[in-house]
Amino acid sequence: MMHSMEPPGTPRPHTPDQPSWLLSARGELWSSILAGALLLAGVLAWLALARSETGLAIRTVCSWTSLAIGMIHASRAAWESARFLRFDIDVLMVVGAVLAAAVGHPEEGALLLFLFVLSGALEDLASQRTQRAVEALHQLMPTKALRLDPDTREWLPVAPEVLVKGDSIKVLPGESMPADALVTLGRTSLNQASLTGESLPRSVEPGDSVFAGTINVGDPIELTVSRPAAESSLSRILTLVLQAQSQREPVQRMIDRISQPYAIGVVLASLATFAVWYWALHRPFDSALFIAITLLIVASPCAVIIATPTATLAAIARGARAGVLFKGGQTIERLAGLAAVAFDKTGTLTVGKMRVHALHPIGWSDERSLLAVAAGLEQDSTHPIATAVLARAAELGVEPAPSKDPRATPGRGVSAHFDGLPARLGTLVFVEDLIPQCLRAKVREVLHGVQKRGQIGTVVAHDDHAGVIILSDSVRPGADRLVADLHALGVKPVVMLTGDNKATAAAVAESLDLDRFHAECLPEDKLRLVGELRDEIRTTRKRGGVGVIGDGVNDAPALAAADVSIAIGSIGSDAALESADIVLLSDDLGVVPWAVGLARRARRTIRLNLAVALGAIAVMAVATLVGPGLGHPLPLWLGVLGHEGGTLLVVANSLLLLAYRSPIPSFSGENAPVSDRGPASITQQDAPVAVPAGK
Repeated sequence: MMHSMEPPGTPRPHTPDQPSWLLSARGELWSSILAGALLLAGVLAWLALARSETGLAIRTVCSWTSLAIGMIHASRAAWESARFLRFDIDVLMVVGAVLAAAVGHPEEGALLLFLFVLSGALEDLASQRTQRAVEALHQLMPTKALRLDPDTREWLPVAPEVLVKGDSIKVLPGESMPADALVTLGRTSLNQASLTGESLPRSVEPGDSVFAGTINVGDPIELTVSRPAAESSLSRILTLVLQAQSQREPVQRMIDRISQPYAIGVVLASLATFAVWYWALHRPFDSALFIAITLLIVASPCAVIIATPTATLAAIARGARAGVLFKGGQTIERLAGLAAVAFDKTGTLTVGKMRVHALHPIGWSDERSLLAVAAGLEQDSTHPIATAVLARAAELGVEPAPSKDPRATPGRGVSAHFDGLPARLGTLVFVEDLIPQCLRAKVREVLHGVQKRGQIGTVVAHDDHAGVIILSDSVRPGADRLVADLHALGVKPVVMLTGDNKATAAAVAESLDLDRFHAECLPEDKLRLVGELRDEIRTTRKRGGVGVIGDGVNDAPALAAADVSIAIGSIGSDAALESADIVLLSDDLGVVPWAVGLARRARRTIRLNLAVALGAIAVMAVATLVGPGLGHPLPLWLGVLGHEGGTLLVVANSLLLLAYRSPIPSFSGENAPVSDRGPASITQQDAPVAVPAGK
């Protein structure tokens, strides 16, 4: 039975001479229902026949038949335990049922096994339900892929398992990605809801990464496989969740250690109770044995043993459905106790992808002329600024102006010639020589405003014209309400640790209403600040830990020092999947408070489960020992109902975690610039805001 010391989800042994369906969770469920129906039918027949001898005979036959059905499952589990010299709950229940029948109470023995098998079957089914989110990951993988045959140059269907890195594949509308890959041709939208929990499709174009299991809901695209199916993000996520389900919380490990000694203690206490009532108090043999059997049943810790793992597995499954990967029950417990949190900025609070926010021509007649020269200067560069400029040019349909002799000056900018005249793009110092004297003051004024807003300004000059390209980063969806939601949960302070300069950090902190920030941080500075934050929490609170949320790579020291580490938007990051305690597959920061809420709900569920389980044992045990002395012995059937009813309540309470509310999606979009929410954006580390480090 699942009341043994095996963790939920552990496969049960199958005896060769019995059909596998009968030994399955559903087989147990229907067997228990049949056993219960027989018990009820016997009582109803007895009452219908006016409690006659015939009615009593029917009732007795039904009781023994029900007992036999229950024994099929209970004795199998008890034998498995006894075979390995384990004296656990399964053995206790079988012994209790046999003894109850032996002293003339087959109905009570049948009732015990009916409820015991029923609760075990429901527990198994609950465990299976918590694993459906994991099993659904298996079903996300397609059964075939279209691969370009290198010899015939034809698209041929193959099994996804045979794909290797470098293979060219095509994914048609409605099909799933067979492996992690890079888009090489075409644009489309992908449904990632089953993998990341995001409700909105994600647009992809050449150069973008896609992940196995996501569904193409747009046009056909061609891709190059970046990882074989066995090493895909989906496979790694599945492995993580399975590992998390196998971990045991400290409370559960303690229960596992004491469960067998406790079971032996229950038997010894029952024997001692029999001895006291029979020899010391000189009660009848049947009465003393009846009290001992009742104590044996009500004191068995079935509900206590399953109180923690059922809730933990349900929380892990609920998180997985929303794109939150918990690496075990201990992680859930630590997240529930979160008292303060530190965020990285670039790639965490912000997307880390620069965009052209505005074009400010000075001397140029229009923005398109400025952008054409800038795109011509940047067309051979892979610098983030170049990527942003070229993307804006493509968006507006501006062709890069043809250039000659392009040259990059590291840390300063790029230069080239257009129509025989020099042009430059980069820092003010690098470009200033080409800016007409009459325009320099205006350029400095624009850059000063850019600096005050915490944005990036890069200067362009050509043929007595000048201009400033203003760039900004995008905050992640959900960042605007992040601090308020965390404060509502009592998580305070919310701190930002960044390597960017103070002006940029201050702009981000003000925009997002962060409690405080630390700028120009090296990795060792972040490590020190996390330690200081922990000391601060300990001096002001009795309990609570510090969480660090980062990208899982650049923030490795701080993540390692945190009580709970969280990597966000990291479905494709090997380092994040391996190093962080929790991985958020979505880019939406709104799932951070949601995950804290889920963890706290799981902690409350576990505590309530333990309270119900221990309370039921205490009340029934006291009633069993004290009741006979007061002339009101506890009926065995009532003890059975109290004991197994507590187990059923624990299972039902844990299953409520699967119905925990869904996170509210943020619709700000990844392309919303920071400056749309306030004067916040990104710059490169160790660079002035107005004049970035350049190329």
